[in-house]
Amino acid sequence: MKFLDLRRLILLLAACSSLLTLAYTVYGAYEAQRALLIEQTLESNRAYALKLASSTGEFIKSLQQQLSYSARVLALNMHAPWQLAAEAARLKEQDNSFNSVVILDSTGTVLANSPPDLGLLGATLSSSGAKQALQTKLPVISRPYISTTGRLLIFLSHPIVDAQGDYMGLVGGTIYLHERNSLNSLLGEHFYRDGSQIYVIDQDKRLIYHQDRSRIGETVKMNPAINAVAQGQANAMALENSKGVSMLAGYALVKDVQWGVVVQRPTEVVLEGLNSLLARVLRNTIPLFFVVLGLIWLFAIVIAKPLHRLAHTAPNWDAPDAAGRIEKIRAWYFEARHIKQAMLIGLRKLHFKIDVMDLERNTDPLTGLTNRRGMGSALQQWKNAGIPLAVLAADIDHFKKVNDTWGHDVGDQVLRFLADTMRSVTRDTDLICRAGGEEFFLFLPDQSIEQATQLAERLRNLLCNTLSPTGTSITISIGVAHWPAHAPDQAEVLKLADQALYSAKRNGRNRVEISPLPEQTPQNS
Repeated sequence: MKFLDLRRLILLLAACSSLLTLAYTVYGAYEAQRALLIEQTLESNRAYALKLASSTGEFIKSLQQQLSYSARVLALNMHAPWQLAAEAARLKEQDNSFNSVVILDSTGTVLANSPPDLGLLGATLSSSGAKQALQTKLPVISRPYISTTGRLLIFLSHPIVDAQGDYMGLVGGTIYLHERNSLNSLLGEHFYRDGSQIYVIDQDKRLIYHQDRSRIGETVKMNPAINAVAQGQANAMALENSKGVSMLAGYALVKDVQWGVVVQRPTEVVLEGLNSLLARVLRNTIPLFFVVLGLIWLFAIVIAKPLHRLAHTAPNWDAPDAAGRIEKIRAWYFEARHIKQAMLIGLRKLHFKIDVMDLERNTDPLTGLTNRRGMGSALQQWKNAGIPLAVLAADIDHFKKVNDTWGHDVGDQVLRFLADTMRSVTRDTDLICRAGGEEFFLFLPDQSIEQATQLAERLRNLLCNTLSPTGTSITISIGVAHWPAHAPDQAEVLKLADQALYSAKRNGRNRVEISPLPEQTPQNS
């Protein structure tokens, strides 16, 4: 069998090692930057959706206030047609918030409308929005419907009552969804040329605002973000939209009207710049790679003996004894000695970076506790080993007041104080995780519900009787559940513990509540 000579072997080994190192470095950097870009975009879209939801809610409140003011004015002038017409025109033209305005008496007859060319004066409105407002005699924000004029619209109204409280009719304004409207003015200015989308849905998952007006009125059911926001959630996720396009979406709820605001951006657009950067890095790196190979070829014979051993060590950098094996190689000339040192330094740096990345990935930087990623790994290990565990979901009571009163720096100190206190009452085998904000999870393997409840009470009492960084004590609410006693699925047990926590919140805070076992009533302590 013919073997490669050492010069060719060194060249081949150097080429393979360099390519692997280059590929690992580029791939690792690419994946890290990709994950960071996606995470930042998701958070940006989530925050932006919350901002737009807040703005939309304030906008709707403003419209309701305008109608409320007009209702009070009209209550004094319901028998003066010219004043009704003037008020309808004023409300319509004041800031163009409404596409049209109507004033109805208690039977639904149009007493005035603006613009005048609607042709509704004297007619009796039978649209669903008008019927709902007349029947309830309350302020109404209707769901989208087709009006008597054939338009898809939303109808906002406010009742008109006289000084004795008798119902006289209503004043209402419409927003034409397929035409330029005030909702366009509020949201349309946020349109991006990079393919970003902003849209709003109602309670029935129907689009009431979209940059593509032809889609307004369409009901969307296959979009996970829309399904989530329709359930009242506010968060962010990567998804494929109803058209099959990969998107990074943030979403939030307009609580007063139960509308959902979704802000999304194509994943391809987000990663476009990163792909260009990767191409430039490769173009600049490849020529240098071939230059190095040429130099290695020239000096192969001279450096044959020590490099032969180094070459056999290099492919096994991931071995536990790699550093010891490199140290034993006798590098008797300058080049071999420095290559040996470079390999040792590179190995130490690589291991250090991997250790740091693993630690940072699984640790909350503020408290030093395990984060959600580390929590998931630990839960999987317990599940694989079949180890039962009790779960405590804990949350600081009135933590927002701590931040508002003493500032976020003291709030951070309170979080660290709570983490230290939790460590003081738990075992080395227990796991404490910060789930986010002021919410924590404690996992107690091989502990019963009773033992977990006792620990929870001990922790709660300790905090009540200990001064926190605020100079006063803090209180916490705790929910208790057990896997597999409460449910065979760990995710469901976490949810039950969380529900018990919020039950404790609702029942007065500073208490421990146990999630009810199947077919049993709740237990309080």
